[in-house]
Amino acid sequence: MKKSVIITGMVAVCFAIGSAAICQLRAYNAKDTILEKTNCDMKGKGYRSLSVSEYEKAIADTSVFRLDVRTEEERKTDGFIPGTVMIDILKADFVEKACVILPKDRTIAVSCRSGRRSKSAAEKLVSLGYDVIELDEGFNAWKNAGKPVVME
Repeated sequence: MKKSVIITGMVAVCFAIGSAAICQLRAYNAKDTILEKTNCDMKGKGYRSLSVSEYEKAIADTSVFRLDVRTEEERKTDGFIPGTVMIDILKADFVEKACVILPKDRTIAVSCRSGRRSKSAAEKLVSLGYDVIELDEGFNAWKNAGKPVVME
């Protein structure tokens, strides 16, 4: 009798451990699926971050509106991607200017120097109802890749 109680207890413990392991595995799989989807389409952020080559392909579409959110000084010193309009995200009137200048019916392609400000701008623009893509590693990566740059 004592042996059967011990065996039954051991089976119950093994069953509980196995069940916990299965639940843990399912949780990890669900988390991986969520992460894959988020990284793939950036729906969690509302915009898509693109590599230099992806960005170049995207802005080849003439319906995509190109926006540079760097400062005027950066633009004059380093140049800019052809066809971009500049609205400095560091200025207090960024949102006001964006609402006046940017078309709501077109995708907005945002770039900055390193990718940090373009992500901030993308978040603001998405909150205003724009469809946004951004150059993940910024203008520096664009320039380093030998892509076209306009100097003033």
